Amino acid sequence: MSEEPYFRPVRPTRAYEAVVEQVEETLARGALRPGDRLPSERDLMSQFSVSRSTVREALRVLESAGLIRSRPGDPRGAEVLPYSTKNLRKPLERLAGRDGISLSELIQFRMILEGSANRLAARLRTDEQVAAIEAALERMREAIDEGYAAFSAADVTFHDVVARVGGNSLIQVCGEVVRGAVLALIEDRLQRAPDSVALMRRSVAHHAEVFEAVRHADLIRADRLARCNLYEYYASYVTEESKPMLRALLEE
Repeated sequence: MSEEPYFRPVRPTRAYEAVVEQVEETLARGALRPGDRLPSERDLMSQFSVSRSTVREALRVLESAGLIRSRPGDPRGAEVLPYSTKNLRKPLERLAGRDGISLSELIQFRMILEGSANRLAARLRTDEQVAAIEAALERMREAIDEGYAAFSAADVTFHDVVARVGGNSLIQVCGEVVRGAVLALIEDRLQRAPDSVALMRRSVAHHAEVFEAVRHADLIRADRLARCNLYEYYASYVTEESKPMLRALLEE
């Protein structure tokens, strides 16, 4: 009886992918900086020993990723763009949407991110920013009567405001992506919940606790509230086997 083979035939790397990889490595080590120009298409063809179509496909991929800007008809090479967290969003969204990333992992990561965002906000907030968080909380209260979609949007705004107060752009973009990934997996169940209004009211109460912790600069409570509230809200959606990895973040 023949055994299943361990491996599958390999696919040769496409030439444009090798070009993209080399350009990305060059950018990563700082040899080319924002505002610099890549060599012209002709020079790239010579340096990589590839065709014009291969160079253009590589440039298209790099531009799509937000790494360069190429203007049609410009005799100069493509311009290297400054780093932006927008460049991080697409690969993060692809990663978060993969089947290999479980709901419990996403929730755990969200607990870590939002705990950190709350802690930073409690430490760094100004009076003006406290007022902005309070306004976002009030909008959540108003949205209860408007239905789940409006409430969900107000909820997202609250977390965005808190994350911006902390000033860490990586926490902001990662938090947005992970929140979206979690909701994409369970949104149907939330919308169909028979006690949806009660869930929204409880959520507002939790967010009000966060607001008070941030307002009073209680860093530890602000962090812990995020983790505890997320656990309470989402634990019922994961398997019993997954819950210990979430509860581990509740222990201090």
